[in-house]
Amino acid sequence: MELSANGDSQKSNDVAGAINVDCPSIHAVQLDELNAADRALAEHFGYKPVFQRHFGYLSTFSFAVSISGLFATITTTFSYPLYAGGSASAVWCWLISGLGCMCIACSVAEIVSAYPTCGGLYYSVSRLAPKEWVPSISWAVGWINLLGQLTGIASSEYGSAQILLAAVSMARDFSWYPTTGMTVGVTAALTVLTGLINSLPTSWMEKMTKTYVIFHFSVLLACAVALLVKTEEKHSAAYVFTHVDKIPESGWNPTGFSFLLGFLSVSWTMTGYDSTAHISEEIKDPEIIAPWAIFLAMASTYILGWLFTIVLCFCMGDVDSILFSPIGQPVAQIYYNSLGKRGGIFFTVAAFVIIQFVCFTATQALGRSIFAFSRDRLIPLHRIWIRIDKRTGTPLYAIWISVFGIIAINLIALGSYTAILGVFNVCAIAFDWSYCIPIACKLAFNRFKPGPWTMGKAGIVVNAWACLWTLFVSIIFVVPDFRPVTPQDMNYAIVYIAAIALASVFFWYVGGRNYYLGPVVEAEVQGTIAENSITFRGLDGIINC
Repeated sequence: MELSANGDSQKSNDVAGAINVDCPSIHAVQLDELNAADRALAEHFGYKPVFQRHFGYLSTFSFAVSISGLFATITTTFSYPLYAGGSASAVWCWLISGLGCMCIACSVAEIVSAYPTCGGLYYSVSRLAPKEWVPSISWAVGWINLLGQLTGIASSEYGSAQILLAAVSMARDFSWYPTTGMTVGVTAALTVLTGLINSLPTSWMEKMTKTYVIFHFSVLLACAVALLVKTEEKHSAAYVFTHVDKIPESGWNPTGFSFLLGFLSVSWTMTGYDSTAHISEEIKDPEIIAPWAIFLAMASTYILGWLFTIVLCFCMGDVDSILFSPIGQPVAQIYYNSLGKRGGIFFTVAAFVIIQFVCFTATQALGRSIFAFSRDRLIPLHRIWIRIDKRTGTPLYAIWISVFGIIAINLIALGSYTAILGVFNVCAIAFDWSYCIPIACKLAFNRFKPGPWTMGKAGIVVNAWACLWTLFVSIIFVVPDFRPVTPQDMNYAIVYIAAIALASVFFWYVGGRNYYLGPVVEAEVQGTIAENSITFRGLDGIINC
């Protein structure tokens, strides 16, 4: 939605009237009182600045790296390619799938550079699609992205609990193993901890985030070196790069198709690209720093993840012994076998710390997303979730509704572990589609105006491959992981996706299309009030409480 430079904007007034905004205040602010980023947010995107901009280059890059949680997410997902086809599946699926993920990441970075708001890709639809299509497409992208974030954090918290309990089992010499109920209980406790950390002021989060990338990469390097030095019987290079199980553990036939299931591990690790966009209103120069952070973080994850996967394949020993490890974590079992009890516990706990930090930063992004969606009245009870706490400068209500939602999702595991795995598979599908719908709009409607970070003419090829790759891997994500398919081995992701899609369409036609008009304009440049000033309409609920 464009803002007029002088005089009233009729379109903005129409939108404000249509949504029946209850304005607690209407006031003008001199443009020179705002920093460059806040001025751009108000002038170009029509939003009132409410966050403090603490994040710089290092902390934003560290935040972007933390979303993938490379060392920890490989720990929790390495079993997928091993079940799919063995060592070769792990190595080559990472290389192939990582390239597709990089195309998505670059496409997202380019869009974020042009539209750096905490609504992320959801907001960009309002600039990329024809105006008459904006409400329906924004509605779909917003809810799909929210689903991806919720299920992604839920899966990370559950994986965090599994890794922590694996370390406890290792410390007790495997004389004790956690039950599903214990895992769910620890998951809930860790999720509450995540909520408490996110209740701190943004400046604290920025300081914590800044040191994370150093710790993460140090652990990754130390573990790779330790495994290569301490593992006595390593596999040969021929085995690592060419061995494919003739009869895959997944039970899928032909073997070539089973091989493709290894893409699951990579896509689960290399995702969440837009999480950095969701904190863009807390970054000092978001149109430059945010896209570079996304690109560099994903490139680092791609290269280092591939190399670390190769190290694990050299050092993993007998595949069956780690896949059916009594502690339920194949990579933790590799650490124990190669590095002994102390080394195994150390790197397993390090993986726990890293994946828990993934939950901290991802929940920060989720809280900002809920704030942004509420700002545009996409979410029920938006007046509550949009409130900013004056002590911390954070949307506390949005953070804690996220915490309760994540706990509720993980309670599904008490009824069926297979069912909760289906929820986790939804994560990558929802994320990728929430990215590729705006990318497809960019290609189809030619309305994109690039920001400082752009791929130029190469962007068309990269964008197209991102969409095609997402379509391809989405089929893999909904295929059952094992055959023969039984209720215990079923991939319930397709069931959840169908149910959520039907619910979204239903609520859109029942009520959404009657009140939701897409991203809202809160600010106008108003020459009639004061020279070089901007008028802010105080949307209901955007207050310090």
